[in-house]
Amino acid sequence: MIRVEGLTKRYPRTVAVDDISFTVNKGEIVGFLGPTGAGKTTTMRVLTCFMPPSRGMAEVAGFDVVKQPLEVKKRIGYLPETPPLYPEMEVREYLQFVGRLKGMAGGALASRIGEVSKRCHIDDVMTRLISKLSKGYRQRVGLAQAILHNPDVLILDEPTSGLDPKQILETRDLIKELAGEHTIILSTHILPEVEQTCQKVIIINRGRLVATDTVENLTSRLRGSDAVGVEVSGAAPAEIEGALAALAGVTSVKTTATKDGRARLEVEGQPGQHIRPDIARAVVQAGWQLHELHSLSVSLEEIFLQLTGAAKGDAQ
Repeated sequence: MIRVEGLTKRYPRTVAVDDISFTVNKGEIVGFLGPTGAGKTTTMRVLTCFMPPSRGMAEVAGFDVVKQPLEVKKRIGYLPETPPLYPEMEVREYLQFVGRLKGMAGGALASRIGEVSKRCHIDDVMTRLISKLSKGYRQRVGLAQAILHNPDVLILDEPTSGLDPKQILETRDLIKELAGEHTIILSTHILPEVEQTCQKVIIINRGRLVATDTVENLTSRLRGSDAVGVEVSGAAPAEIEGALAALAGVTSVKTTATKDGRARLEVEGQPGQHIRPDIARAVVQAGWQLHELHSLSVSLEEIFLQLTGAAKGDAQ
């Protein structure tokens, strides 16, 4: 649905995007991440035909962004971080205006406005002036205009910005519902949001592509080993450490906490080695109590920081 090959965007004094290539399949939700100045916004502007690339190509829904920009625009719904709203219009009037700009009219337009207003939870404010709406409602009106013409591709820049916790959950659920019907590129600085919503992530840094994969695959690749969290009671932490360290395939054991006679440990194994069954067996055979045994995963924030070297929280 989206194909980018060797995309480059140069300015007189800098290269904003440097020879990046990636694909997004039909129906996928993809998180598009990068620190401030990484080239993320530039890439999105090229995909939406706001600016041409200096070199390389990009196709959206089978159409070239340089050779066929009008066809691309017909198939894209775009929600920038600041929604493109007219504060002097009522919500229904605004959606009618946007629909006509997108070639919709008559009963089909009225029906579609009814559908998106319910889906975006704005049906109770349709006769209110946009200037009188809260930031959260304005964000949802912006999302409604992006999906109004039922586009093949949605590009959403900070779609939950300004929403309260309940509205954030509703918006996440809506985005998940739209997957399958639409291909979605989601840009956000809230990394847990990407983990909960996206099937794949694309990370760029200093204009270069540094990762494109599922979160699960990135976690496995970057950790490089099977890591397990264990909580055990019935023996001294040093004794438990020694017994688990002696297991085949275990490379390190570290006690991270002790409380109420229980020891919490992190156990790492060699790459490709599944050590959990051996750990459970060793604890039971020693006569100790096994209270917890779970895989330790690398968070998306840790992945992001490791790949970009960004300061914590700088995921723009």
